[in-house]
Amino acid sequence: MAKLYFHYSTMNAGKSTNLLQAAYNYAEGGMQTYLLTARFDERAGPGRIASRIGIGADADTFGTETDLFQMIRRRLEMDTLACVFVDEAQFLSRAQVWQLARAVDDLHVPVMCYGLRVDFQGHLFPGSAALLALADEMREVRTICHCGKKATMVIRKDAAGRVMAEGDQVQIGGNETYVSLCRRHWRLAMGERND
Repeated sequence: MAKLYFHYSTMNAGKSTNLLQAAYNYAEGGMQTYLLTARFDERAGPGRIASRIGIGADADTFGTETDLFQMIRRRLEMDTLACVFVDEAQFLSRAQVWQLARAVDDLHVPVMCYGLRVDFQGHLFPGSAALLALADEMREVRTICHCGKKATMVIRKDAAGRVMAEGDQVQIGGNETYVSLCRRHWRLAMGERND
């Protein structure tokens, strides 16, 4: 039975690595997969999913206007699909998450989404909020804070290394911009008292 999955975490937890490994496992078994990623995140190049450990794969891209149900339906007309993989799922709109749910329900193809749960201010991304509400299964990809506790939050730093408390929700960046922390250290970094 097809399901909608949401694999979530903070930055640098290995979400893309997990996605690429799972897609590789399908391919190794002779099964076709369909990889999708956000169009505006071109850190690894246009239409490319890449991991910090050096592995990568080509993917089709989606933007805010993309109808993912139709995209998956057209792809299924060309070949059978064992699974659809979506990287950077936090950038999906609520409508697009519903489109993925329809693909699961009506096209009977599993969809595995990988993305961040919260932004640098501790707010849910729209795509993540919709996935938390609609996914059949959710799996946390864990990483740790510098103190050894589970990291559940992320801070954003500017070019001088100062922690930013304000700004646009979306800013593409990697280790030079974002640091994953436990909630306590996130609160301290954001200037909140630890009473």
